Amino acid sequence: MRSIWKGSISFGLVSIPIKVVSATESHSVSFHQVHTTDGGRIRYRKVCELEEKEVPREEIGKGFETGDGTTVQLTDSDLAALPLPTAKTVDILGFVPSEDVDPIQLDRSYYLAGDGRSAAKPYALLREALKRSGKVAVGKLAMRGRESLGLLRVYEDVIALHTMLWPEEIRSVSGVAPEEDVTIRDAELDLADTLMETLGDLDWSELHDEYRAAVEQLVTAKMEGVDTAEAGKEAAAPSKKGQVVDLMAVLESSVQAARQSRGENGGTGDATVHELRGAKKTPSKSKDGAAKSSGGAKKTASKTASKTTGKTAAAKKTAAKSTAKKTAGAKKAAPKTAAKTAAKSTAKKTAAKKTARTRKSA
Repeated sequence: MRSIWKGSISFGLVSIPIKVVSATESHSVSFHQVHTTDGGRIRYRKVCELEEKEVPREEIGKGFETGDGTTVQLTDSDLAALPLPTAKTVDILGFVPSEDVDPIQLDRSYYLAGDGRSAAKPYALLREALKRSGKVAVGKLAMRGRESLGLLRVYEDVIALHTMLWPEEIRSVSGVAPEEDVTIRDAELDLADTLMETLGDLDWSELHDEYRAAVEQLVTAKMEGVDTAEAGKEAAAPSKKGQVVDLMAVLESSVQAARQSRGENGGTGDATVHELRGAKKTPSKSKDGAAKSSGGAKKTASKTASKTTGKTAAAKKTAAKSTAKKTAGAKKAAPKTAAKTAAKSTAKKTAAKKTARTRKSA
């Protein structure tokens, strides 16, 4: 790989000769500007405003415009002579945990290669020190016409350099977040957690640029004379902008779709489903609450009815026992009463006979 910058890493008193090579390359789709009537290329020409003629590359230099509009020309020699310690050196300022660096500051990525045999030992020393510490190095360097912050870290078996934006280059987030007061329910967060777990880990090897592939297919179809206008209309997805959606329903559908895409039937699989902690607050669970209340009412009514029935049965048993006792008492008392009556009747008859005899003897 062709180096774009040569210098050294200043690691205390240790100096490591390095070459900077690009770690990334762009595969994005690029288009030429053409004349629509004949297909001719449209090109930009660099024209001098004073002479109104095209200027060749070797006659183009750098100019810095001052506040009053004056342009001062600067040559490459002028810039190379700047008293800047980072002009040819990555000056390491310190070592920090990687989580202390916000990814929003990262700009471009490069690999650092040792420049010559003398670089092997100090290069390996810095690489292993970074590995063992678990930290990243932050420094400064001047490259491609500007001084930047740089983050050094271990990537596989090399030291990678990520140029960083200066803190003042990060815009404020003021006015970006939604201004409306939004309330997120626990049940919605639980479903979001379930969806994240259901989607599972990311397989980086399966990621590719679908837009580029679609453009290549489109170019092939156009070359073959296929009418692509109708196909584009069919493939266009309807816009959902401005539609009010049921967030819970969308989350639940997303979870089901994610499970189906992973081959899980009926929502059963390896994904951990969180219990909805906020279920009692949601309308969908009020039916269950009503059912529980209804079931409780039924149980209460059943117990009350059972108690009432028990009391009635007990009352009936008590009445029956009382009646039986009275009947039995009446039966026992009946012979005694009859005997007393018969005795009285016999006594009366005997007395009558005695009276009759007395009357006759007189």
